[in-house]
Parts: sequence; structure tokens; C-alpha cells
Amino acid sequence: MSSTTKQLPKEKGIDHTLALLNEGYRFVLNRREKKDSDIVQTRLLGQKVILISGEDAAELFYDEDLFKRKNVAPKRVEKSLFGENGVQGLDDEEHKHRKLMFLSLMTPERLKDIEKITMKHWKAKLPDWKMKNQVVLFDEAEEVMCRSACEWAGVPIEEEMVEQRAQEFGFMIDAFGGVGERYQRGKKARQSSEKWIEGIIKQIRSKKLQPPENTAAYVIANHRDRKGKLLNTHTAAVELINILRPIVAIGRYVVFGALAMHDYPEETEKLRAGDGNYNRMFVQEIRRYYPFTPLLGANARKDFTWKGYPFKKNTLVMLDVYGINHHPDLWDRPNEFRPERFKEWEGSPFAFVPQGGGDHYMGHRCAGEWITIMLMQVSLEFLINHVEYEVPEQELEYSMERMPTIPKSRFIMNQIQSTAE
Repeated sequence: MSSTTKQLPKEKGIDHTLALLNEGYRFVLNRREKKDSDIVQTRLLGQKVILISGEDAAELFYDEDLFKRKNVAPKRVEKSLFGENGVQGLDDEEHKHRKLMFLSLMTPERLKDIEKITMKHWKAKLPDWKMKNQVVLFDEAEEVMCRSACEWAGVPIEEEMVEQRAQEFGFMIDAFGGVGERYQRGKKARQSSEKWIEGIIKQIRSKKLQPPENTAAYVIANHRDRKGKLLNTHTAAVELINILRPIVAIGRYVVFGALAMHDYPEETEKLRAGDGNYNRMFVQEIRRYYPFTPLLGANARKDFTWKGYPFKKNTLVMLDVYGINHHPDLWDRPNEFRPERFKEWEGSPFAFVPQGGGDHYMGHRCAGEWITIMLMQVSLEFLINHVEYEVPEQELEYSMERMPTIPKSRFIMNQIQSTAE
């Protein structure tokens, strides 16, 4: 920390919330380039906000002595994407205790289970796909991920409800940067899903439903806080949804994986060669290159100075997730899709932050990151080795203004056949 105070580069204007909605993923990046600085002060929703980018900025952002997450997420985000009183909004020992509950589910055996479950559900799609003129991969991927997540987590789901539940999880995710009808759709979806999962929690606690003890449903229903009390039914439902919803979100990455295979056929040939290590490099580059999480927020716990710049207590600070993954100081030719960059990559956990930075156990890096990587690899393996398809002419462009984004056509496939035939 420096004792010399410098003036924060400031953006002119009363408020820039509308600019955030209009610029999307490039919002921080645009200001960074305009001010030639990895730190810029702006105003969002009527309050002062400090935007930061870069490896050092990520390391600062995940310093729990300096930042807290409680009450950071806007209520509109809690009521659609995150839910209320979930792990994302906890700090200190309370956060670590709850986080360990999630991490306890990520054993090698359980990760292998969801890998097998997901491949099973992808293969089960083939007979239906072959009968159709075309399929929309985005819709299919969200449904496969929903089926896989529920089976793995020990959550029973009726066949006639699968499509609805998958859509509800998808609507929650899609509401993040949405306004109007898009936001209301996500809010209603969360209300419906919470009611459903609260019923599951109650059934487990009353012994009417007995999922295996190593499943998320059992662990979360029986989890006790630091005072030894069971989570209330609503909070337990929120946390179980925090297992299911992020797995459904992997469907977006699957679509970007299919898009990468379509746009970079020379890389796809390397995938076909069957090199598991190249599959992993390809997946990591998808997570780096394509837009997923735009930015994250935290509040300063106290007054402090960083690199000469003053941070006042309770100031909202936003980390440029997309920008860090494309930062020219961290990545060679950052705007090119090059899986080989991960061949011997041993970068800092603060230089590659698609699902948060720092340590999984001690910090706020996403506990589901391992599942994301594994299910992306499984899905790519299915698309490469188990199915043949054509990609008809369509609108494959995706908007950098829309958060979260996805190709406009949701990736249409036709002429589908199984490679086993």
C-alpha cells in the first residue's frame, strides 16, 4: 500500500447505468482504454463505483481483509439470478463454512458420476434428433444439463416437467442483464423454482424422500450453520438451486464450444485426433475467449490506498472479468482464439477469472468450476465423436451488449446422424 494519494481517473457525467446496459461486456474495457488506466471511477444506479481490471486488480478484489460481499448484489439480481441469503453474499467464517458444504460435493468420485450421467443424457438425445429436421443446440443443452444436474444432485424431476424446469433455470440466468419482460420472466422463474425445491427440502427432512447421502439434496437439506442450526427451508432451497442453476448455465458454454468448432475447423481437427489434453486446452480457451460473466462487485470494508489511489469504506468496486480474460498485459493476442496458449499455462489464479479468481477453498472462486470444465469436455467429446451434423446458414453472431449473450440463432443443427451408424 502506498502513502501517496493520487487522483482517481473519473468518467464525466451524472450516471452511466444506461451506458452499462448499452455497452455490456465492453463497459469497463471501453473506459480502461479511454482513460489508459486499469482503474476508473464512474457512477452506477446513483452511487460512486470504482472499476478495476488486470491481474493486480483481481488479487486486490479477492483480499477479504479489504472487501466484503454482503448486500452487494442488487435486489433485482437476488430476486432473479442468485436468490436471497445464498453463499454469494456471505463473508468471512460464515462464507467459508457454507462454501465447504459446496466443496464437499466435488469429490473425484462424484465428479466422475456427473460426467457419466451427462454423457448418458447426451446420447439419449440422438434418437429424437435423427427424427427432426433441425434442433436448436442451446435448448437441448439446457435440458441435458438440467436432467444431469437433477439426477446428480438427488433431485427427482417428473418427465413432463423437465422442459419447464430447464427453461426456468435458463430464464433466471438470462435475467441478469435484462430489463422489462426479460427480467420479470427470470423473477417469476425463480419464484416457481424456489417453491418446487422448498418442497424437496421438506420431503427430505420429513424422510418422505431419501436421496443418497453423498448428493447435494441430502447434504444441503441436512447442513447446519456455525451455530448448529439447520438452514431455514428457503435458504436451503436457494443453495440447492445454486447447484442446479450453474450447471444449466454450462449449456451456454456448450453452444460457444459448438460455435468455436464451426468457426475454427483447423482446431476441431485437433480435437478429433482424440488428445484429451487438447480437449482441455480447447475448453479453457472457450472460457477465456467467449463472453460469459461480465463483471463482479464487492464493497470496501474500510478506507485504504492501493497503488496510490484512495478507496473509501463502503465504496462499490467492480472487477472487469471479461476484460481481464482479454487483457493485453496478460494474454498474447487476446482477441484471437488459440487453445495452444493453455498448453503449458501456469498463470496466476488472478489472471484467468472466468468464474472468479483466487482460491476455491479460502476465497470466492466458484466451487463449480471443476464441474464446468468437466461437463464442457464431455459435451465437446459427444459433439465430436458421437454425432454428425450440418450447420445450416443462420445468425451465429452474438451481441457484446447483451448480458448474458448467446449466438442469435442459438446454434441450429440439421442432418443429424449418430457416428455409430
